[in-house]
Amino acid sequence: MAVREAIQNTSPDSRSLPAPVLGSPEAAGCCEPVIPAPLSAGDANRWARVFRALSDPTRLRILALLAAQDRPLCVCDIVAQFPLGQPTISHHLRILREAGLVTAERRGSWVYHSVAQRGLLEAWRAVAKLVP
Repeated sequence: MAVREAIQNTSPDSRSLPAPVLGSPEAAGCCEPVIPAPLSAGDANRWARVFRALSDPTRLRILALLAAQDRPLCVCDIVAQFPLGQPTISHHLRILREAGLVTAERRGSWVYHSVAQRGLLEAWRAVAKLVP
């Protein structure tokens, strides 16, 4: 009830004032201007998808397994390295593929996977941009 009364007793002029802009002297009174982030919303969404893909221990292990090979691995060879079923491994591979970290090539009825070097390099560069 006290909140409702406070809102009702507030003059219309004070409710329509714009909020201070971040980094402006009005925002904090003593702070220096803030430098805008060099990361667009689109890039932030893309990198969030990549880093979400990397945030799972199983996916990291799959990526490390693929990176250690000198040739693409058949999905059956990947499944044999984990105590998980083929559908679960395929799910993890799909997430890695959609994030641009793994490539897939169909050979007959089997799918072979390898590390997408370009995707990993781009992820590395994205992290490097965050370091001052």
